[in-house]
Amino acid sequence: MRDGDTVYCIQDWCSHAEIPLSDGDVEGCEIECFLHGSRFDLRTGKALGLPATEPVPVYQTKIEGETVWVDLPNQGENA
Repeated sequence: MRDGDTVYCIQDWCSHAEIPLSDGDVEGCEIECFLHGSRFDLRTGKALGLPATEPVPVYQTKIEGETVWVDLPNQGENA
């Protein structure tokens, strides 16, 4: 999600039921899981609404010109 000069990136899976959050609705800085309605803060990954109680990972981003870079965790050489 982009908010002015800031881009937020979170894991695409709901921590409650491993449903893709990218299929959900974004309002402000929150995204809602379409299946059960769990909500997450796009800035922090914090779960804001049940049934999810665990946060989702947040990834650091950087904008260089027209390119958005996302710092993803190391998946290893065989990933």
